Amino acid sequence: MLVLPFVLSSYGLSIFTKVLIFGILAMSLDILIGYTGLVSFNHASFLGISAYTVGILAVHGINNFWLTLPAGIIAALLLAMVLGLLVLRSSDAYFLMITLAFGQMLYALAWRWRSLTGGDDGLAGIPRPEIGLPISMNDYHNFYYLVLIFFGLSFYALSKFIRSSLGRSIIGVRESESRMQALGYNTWALKYLAYIVAAGFAGLAGVLFVYFNGFISPEDLSWSLSGMIMLMVIIGGAGTLIGPVIGVGVIFILQNFISAYTERWPLFIGIIFVICVMYARNGIVGYLLKLEAKRRRCNESPGSKEHL
Repeated sequence: MLVLPFVLSSYGLSIFTKVLIFGILAMSLDILIGYTGLVSFNHASFLGISAYTVGILAVHGINNFWLTLPAGIIAALLLAMVLGLLVLRSSDAYFLMITLAFGQMLYALAWRWRSLTGGDDGLAGIPRPEIGLPISMNDYHNFYYLVLIFFGLSFYALSKFIRSSLGRSIIGVRESESRMQALGYNTWALKYLAYIVAAGFAGLAGVLFVYFNGFISPEDLSWSLSGMIMLMVIIGGAGTLIGPVIGVGVIFILQNFISAYTERWPLFIGIIFVICVMYARNGIVGYLLKLEAKRRRCNESPGSKEHL
């Protein structure tokens, strides 16, 4: 990934930059879907409100990255703290429907509040950030490396979070909430914390996304984007962290390749999803891990060459 800027064109590098940004977003959703067992349909809301916060600040002349970055993340965290108090009172299908409803409410708010958000025209002309170093983020190589650094830090932080005792407790809620309650855990608080952590990293993705895109519109808050991110997590493999990133790469690369020949690229994405549901329900990474486990069992069996 470090040498990609030297071997790819500016267009190819922009695709991989977008993959890394949405990889952070997909990993944050995986904290909910793969590790907590919460299927959220408003995850794009956190990306959107963070991006709008940064976009509004940039339009008004505040474009220092080290000021807009925490502002965008804090906006996403505050939204999660409020919504979490409401949506986490429900579970299963009810949780999904409530998150969908709140996501559409925020989408409608961004659409109607034209004086602040630009309405359906969105906010355009958002410049690349100033990072206080003698390098320009207008150079797509430099911006790629900035995104790569934050992607690496996010992957490391989320990996440590999942492997911590707190992360293991959250996984325990996914496996059996009633048993965790019987052991004395406050399962609601664990889910609330996971919801906030996921929103924080989605907010980080929103900051990078608005600087990459230079534009933000109500569509970036819509349920369709939340559904697309969910699709990426499922195709790549929920509960693996790296799987959702692979899912993002597969969908974006196929989207750009297929759309060059036909406008019906969503049809092919749907076919891939159906294949995953039928033959690889744990996603691409889950399927590969299953094959590896099967190979190891065969090698460890009494009739294998290694055993002999």
